[in-house]
Amino acid sequence: MRKIVVHLAVSLDGFFEGPDRDLSWHRVDDEMIAFIDEYLATTSAFLFGRVTHQNMAGFWAGADEDPEGGEPVRDFVAVYRRIPRIVFSRTLEQVEWATEVHREVDPEEIRALQQQPGGDMTVGGADLIDTFRRHDLIDEYRLFVNPVLLGRGRRLFGDAEAPTDLELVEQRRFGNGVVLLRYAVRRR
Repeated sequence: MRKIVVHLAVSLDGFFEGPDRDLSWHRVDDEMIAFIDEYLATTSAFLFGRVTHQNMAGFWAGADEDPEGGEPVRDFVAVYRRIPRIVFSRTLEQVEWATEVHREVDPEEIRALQQQPGGDMTVGGADLIDTFRRHDLIDEYRLFVNPVLLGRGRRLFGDAEAPTDLELVEQRRFGNGVVLLRYAVRRR
């Protein structure tokens, strides 16, 4: 069964973006990109909300042409272009590459996708993550905790009806100070 994995950077105080959607505080270096590339190469789908999809497509579409990007960036672009994407949006009409649009999250449809063969499916976008969490569709959280306190911005996790029980299954410190905390969801 394919797992649904949240794979996202956060600040130590729980924000995934700063004011005005600022991401400049993300500490990303070649070591981290290589680690992320290795994992994402094993995945079978990106599940994005519209904003995340448009931000990713806008940035990564030409990143491999930047002479200062380096090999890890070119490797990520190759992975990003190869992996199919499902974008959840009520308004998006035009899509590129291997992308399909779903108008809403149907839990039964998502569970059927999980039964198909292949690697993990990563989910991105705070609103989409919140929807998946409410439907108990997330199997794992891979949070790249950046050593910064933003103080304000947009928090990754909103209010929930009930706690989610997690088990720490991996931790890793990168040379840039970012710490990966990987948690599996414990279901009863």
